[in-house]
Amino acid sequence: MTHDTPAHPDDPSQTGPGTDPLELINELPEELQDDGVQSQRYTLSKDSNHRLDKYLQNRIKGFSRHQIQRLISLGGVTVNDKKPKASTKLRKGDVVDVLIPPRPAVDLSPEPIPLEVLHEEDGFIVINKQAGLIVHPARSHLSGTLLNALAYHFQDSESRSPGALSEVGKEHARPGVIHRLDKNTTGVIIVAKQDEQHWKLAKQFEDRTNLKVYLAVVHGCPDPPGGVINEPIGKHPTIREAMAVRHDSTSRDSVTIYRVRERYKGYSLVELELKTGRTHQIRVNMSYIGYPLVGDIIYGGEPVGTPEVLSPSRPAASRPHLTYARDKQEGQRMEAEAAERDDMLMATPALHAAMLRMHHPETKETMTFTAPVHGPMGNLIAELRKRPEAGDVVTEGVYLDLGTAID
Repeated sequence: MTHDTPAHPDDPSQTGPGTDPLELINELPEELQDDGVQSQRYTLSKDSNHRLDKYLQNRIKGFSRHQIQRLISLGGVTVNDKKPKASTKLRKGDVVDVLIPPRPAVDLSPEPIPLEVLHEEDGFIVINKQAGLIVHPARSHLSGTLLNALAYHFQDSESRSPGALSEVGKEHARPGVIHRLDKNTTGVIIVAKQDEQHWKLAKQFEDRTNLKVYLAVVHGCPDPPGGVINEPIGKHPTIREAMAVRHDSTSRDSVTIYRVRERYKGYSLVELELKTGRTHQIRVNMSYIGYPLVGDIIYGGEPVGTPEVLSPSRPAASRPHLTYARDKQEGQRMEAEAAERDDMLMATPALHAAMLRMHHPETKETMTFTAPVHGPMGNLIAELRKRPEAGDVVTEGVYLDLGTAID
């Protein structure tokens, strides 16, 4: 088959190979089946020194490398009419066709979603995020997000510091977003209200000059009770929705410090300090050493209700050094079963961003925000505390005052 080469190689062209590449949309997952999908083609004029994912990241503005990798895995990219890997090396004459999904709308509709505000001033706002709340709109969640809630909060004349979100990230429907928490991860999150402060706060996260400390309830009790997990993380080799420890070119460094703070029969409360910020880092790291988070169905944790507190079961990911992950169908089945139970305490990951220590972007003053755990996780800990277990815990070098974070 012959291919049309654009006048300027390596520049995008709307011409597709053979049949119109947009016909491929019907074969892709629903998130790529959108009328706004654009087709672009690149023809290489020379060998590339980069992998396919890096090559495309340099050419498709506004998409992260992770997003490019996901687009490749979903079948939205072909090289010479064949489905490639993210690591594919490109050669002179290769024809790369890309289906680029539309970006979400940038207008945020105010929605009266309750928020627990920990701190607010002219430049930023700090929230104790509840479970089930996505941070910003995405293709499958255009409403019901933290940003929709903040849009409503800022139009409230009774707000202590009326304002709006910073413009940074607005073109990607992420105005003000400096960092994110997973949908079901609760706790401290900071959102910028002014552009200059946005950049200064984002720099702290980028340079790791701030401190992020989490609390998690895990199955079992890590031995020793404190340590460092230093294992690289990348996409799971078979489960699309999951990450995994991988020792290959697709992974990135991942370092988590853990400290057991309380021990119960069959479970423990762990303080975790992040030294890197990888997707699902804590969940993958704890599963990898054989102590998955309670309720973390994807990574081999189990939903826990009253019967499981009284008689702890062995979680699926109790064996260390496995790249364990449940597939989507099995996970949905377990979630549905947990939702039908009246005795359920925790069916989502028992993970809480308990503390953020940072420097004020203007005064440089050290600021520490501690977010108390929300109801479900607090109720779980209260029940587990009725069944304490003797053993070593970490008391030196800890950051969290459990009385503030839990009680």
